[in-house]
Amino acid sequence: MPRTPVLTGQVIGQAHYATRAVLERELAAMGLTFFQSLALNAVAAEGGAVEHAPLVDRMTGALKVDESAVQATIDELSAAGLLRTLPSGGSGLALTDAGRARQRQVADGVAGIVARLYADIPAAELEVAGRVLTLLKQRADAELATA
Repeated sequence: MPRTPVLTGQVIGQAHYATRAVLERELAAMGLTFFQSLALNAVAAEGGAVEHAPLVDRMTGALKVDESAVQATIDELSAAGLLRTLPSGGSGLALTDAGRARQRQVADGVAGIVARLYADIPAAELEVAGRVLTLLKQRADAELATA
């Protein structure tokens, strides 16, 4: 019987890349990239409209990428008609009707993936994993903040 591995960066990375590959396959069928799906979700989480700078900050902080990558994603979504600039003269962005529909499609796809991949994992184990991974993220973020 194979030994259960101890939690390491390698185990976390392998799980991340495997699950992300499943998601990216589904997103590709929708004509979206991973970053685009995250941007749509971030705008939807704010009620469908957000100021530009907080969206960029949220994505650069979560993805650990530079602003140019996030701006390219925003530009792609705008060109595709999924995001629009608010007419208020500020720097607001909002989901279009097509953007709302695509974000719902993404959310439904993610829900299906979660249902399949997490199906028989006991809730208590998911809670422990969630706590450990949250702690690791907090520690890494703190270390990055001091660099």
